[in-house]
Amino acid sequence: MKAKKFKSLPSVYINKALCKGCGICAAMCPKRVLVVDSRKKAVAANPLACAGCGKCELLCPDFAINLED
Repeated sequence: MKAKKFKSLPSVYINKALCKGCGICAAMCPKRVLVVDSRKKAVAANPLACAGCGKCELLCPDFAINLED
């Protein structure tokens, strides 16, 4: 019997200094991982749900989001 290989979960890094809180990442995330907090900054509210699609990283106009495996 072979051991199952588990895919590592991607890590979502948000540079708060660059984030202007536009909400594009939160609106486009299919898994609802990202939200905009009361300080008008993006936060990963549910990082374990991240599928690693990269939409947040690609659509962020401020380059404030990075995904890493």
